[in-house]
Amino acid sequence: MVIIAHNIRSLHNVGAIFRSADCFAVERVYLTGITGTPPRPEIAKVALGAEDRVPWKGGEVIEVIKGLKGEGYRVVALDNRPGSVPIGPMDGKVALLLGNEVEGVEPSVLALCDTTVEILMPGRKRSLNVAVATGIALFVLSTGSGKI
Repeated sequence: MVIIAHNIRSLHNVGAIFRSADCFAVERVYLTGITGTPPRPEIAKVALGAEDRVPWKGGEVIEVIKGLKGEGYRVVALDNRPGSVPIGPMDGKVALLLGNEVEGVEPSVLALCDTTVEILMPGRKRSLNVAVATGIALFVLSTGSGKI
């Protein structure tokens, strides 16, 4: 599994995403759009060394998605827009696309994805912090891979 962190505003969220990626043995994190890159003290403060253990690359999101699809990855956007399906375990090569904390993933990028999934929320609040949602998504997606 790989992560595409696209247009993540908060460097602390980037650090937390790296930390979760390390916990779930993510192969690589792609940092696209306005997402900050290591080395940054704000990332390191939350990542606790994960930013040095998990390989990462920058890049332009459309090219990253096309390249990953060419390598056989299923690109899965995490977004709670209408039409999203409940997240569940997935086998095979998965690229989890994360979007901006406020706006989510822009429609032109969503159109390139194979599917859009959401975390079902029975409470009144309809969204989670992107870093928290990433940890939940990685856990759920990983349960289908036999890793957990």
